[in-house]
Amino acid sequence: MFYSGMGYNERSVVYCSLISRGTLPMAKLKITDFMDKNYKLEDFAHLHWEGTFQEYLDIVAENPRVTRNCFQRINDMIQSYGTSKYIEYKKEITRYHFFNDPFEKGADAVYGIDVHLMKLVNFFMSAAAGYGTEKRVLLLHGPVGSAKSSISRLLKKGLEHYSKTDDGALYTYEWFDEERSEILGGEKVFPSPMHDEPLKLIPKSVRGDFVKEINKGLDGFKISIKGELDPASRYIYTEYMKKYDGDWKKVLNHVRVKRLILSEKDRVGIGTFQPKDEKNQDSTELTGDINYRKIAHYGSDSDPRAFNFDGEFNIANRGIVEFIEMLKLDVAFLYDLLGASQEQSIKPKKFSQTDIDEVILGHTNEPEFKKLQNNEFMEALRDRTVKIDVPYITRLENEVKIYKKDFNSDKIPHIHIAPHTLEMASTWAIMTRLEDPKKADLTKLQKLKLYNGKTLPGYNEDNVKELRKEAIREGLEGISPRYIQDKVSNALVKNGHLGCLNPFMVFNELEAGLKHHSLITSQEQYDLYKEMLAITRQEYEDIIKNDVQKAISVDETAIQTLCANYIDNVKAHTQKEKIRNKYSNRLEDADERFMRSIEEKIDIPESRKDDFRREIMNYIGALAIEGKTFDFKMNERLHRALELKLFEDQKDSIKLTTIVSRVVDKETQEKIDVVKARLMKNHGYCEICATDALNFVASIFAKGDSAKA
Repeated sequence: MFYSGMGYNERSVVYCSLISRGTLPMAKLKITDFMDKNYKLEDFAHLHWEGTFQEYLDIVAENPRVTRNCFQRINDMIQSYGTSKYIEYKKEITRYHFFNDPFEKGADAVYGIDVHLMKLVNFFMSAAAGYGTEKRVLLLHGPVGSAKSSISRLLKKGLEHYSKTDDGALYTYEWFDEERSEILGGEKVFPSPMHDEPLKLIPKSVRGDFVKEINKGLDGFKISIKGELDPASRYIYTEYMKKYDGDWKKVLNHVRVKRLILSEKDRVGIGTFQPKDEKNQDSTELTGDINYRKIAHYGSDSDPRAFNFDGEFNIANRGIVEFIEMLKLDVAFLYDLLGASQEQSIKPKKFSQTDIDEVILGHTNEPEFKKLQNNEFMEALRDRTVKIDVPYITRLENEVKIYKKDFNSDKIPHIHIAPHTLEMASTWAIMTRLEDPKKADLTKLQKLKLYNGKTLPGYNEDNVKELRKEAIREGLEGISPRYIQDKVSNALVKNGHLGCLNPFMVFNELEAGLKHHSLITSQEQYDLYKEMLAITRQEYEDIIKNDVQKAISVDETAIQTLCANYIDNVKAHTQKEKIRNKYSNRLEDADERFMRSIEEKIDIPESRKDDFRREIMNYIGALAIEGKTFDFKMNERLHRALELKLFEDQKDSIKLTTIVSRVVDKETQEKIDVVKARLMKNHGYCEICATDALNFVASIFAKGDSAKA
């Protein structure tokens, strides 16, 4: 710039001069516009309400739910987002919308394990009602990458957000003294170090009558006051009582109640503990430690005001504490969990048992849990633990949802992801998680399709339910979603310049990565995963052929005509009648060759043809009784057979095999362009992957593999 050698003030003068002359445009972006629109001072004031103890009692009388314990609050939080119900294997399943992650547009949404999430919610419902589970450690157990951390993050995010709403409001208190009394260590304000419930300030001798009176006329939720003040507040309370000769009202003049906003970042009501080097980590990280700088001021290391109540158990009071990889903790830490769960109290150094009100949430993988089971010295912890299994997803449509969160046109606008790419990666992942079916006539791929809601001859909902019951360890082993995400990412980086990512590119990455997969521990496992990948490749080949076939035989009028002709012949055959030839007008026998040409497309054997035909006619008759007309789309198998028949009749007119030779006449090219346009319009292909699909199917014809196609 021409003023690069000037000083700051000189540049400012020149710049302002240019703006005034219109040489440079005035800045139109004002931060105040955004602040005025999205930030309101009254909201800040509402969330940072402060008042007297009596004003808080007025709030309690109007809305008793502000006094809920942590389990009640989390249960209400989950329920507040609503539910939906659906039937799976004749059993009603509840989907809690909270697990869709309404806070970050589904970033941590959990899919496909609704039955297990129901067990998790049941734990909170039971604890909220005081049935005993509030005295247990909640342990999420499952393989790596199975959404244990996502569930934990959701609960923590949810609590933060809920505490900012009127429904989730909660309160704590602080001590204040305008004269900076020595009782507060010369400070003007001394916050409750563990964010205690203000009602704990009511003496035990008064609590019974107070609770009885305030609960009169309350339906449903009842107020209860449990636990004692934390050591620091208890000391201050006692000193003020001494100062005012037991006048409790004067003591309350030093109490200021305030709204409590939970925050993981600020370490308020939400704690997280992670195992580290045993030499550099001790239990004071959980229960707090002495503040040595304050010992000189207070004169004793047993003065609670000289103690930092900043351990994870302390700061998580009124909320939740998460133990990452809980069973990797040193035994000394696990002992702290015993009292924290069963007695709902902790033992800070040099102080008496201190009451806590928090959910203790841990998660672990299977090897660590087996160690706990085999350790007879940890029987007490096992007895205090409620284990919730968080397995891998085994339903295809739910697995696909995981990857669509990260790989979609919004996040990757410059690369098109070809149809079935994520579905095929998901198919392989789920197949590695499934146990071998005990029925010899059922493959893993067929089992996957049954789990995904497809129908197979000889299998109904009861059969599928039985399949799930007999597979005890299903979903606890196999490929994790993280591996799929990593390899899809690799494929995008390697092939992004092509503009389109197809399943074959992902297959190559998945197979290449198996050699270095840290969780594959045997050659047998490696061979099995490769075999599953080969089966998935074949499945994709069948799917892509099917897409091309549909694009070629998309003419519904032609299918309708073909169907009507087939039904006429089936009717004549089953009722032993003649059918009139529309050209010669003569009565003739049903065209057996024509009917078999359709039925063979869906592998109806000669011995089963009459059963299939009677089944079709019975279905048409049942519809007629109800006043309905049969449509070929009503029967998936017949629909597929008609499509294949029409494709066979039309494929020669398109001459797909000529694509491979690159010598295509104008008429054929026009027909190919029509098919390509149908792939793009009806099946989500782009110009690149539609061309690839046609080339692939054409190469099969060129090899003489028309029977497969």
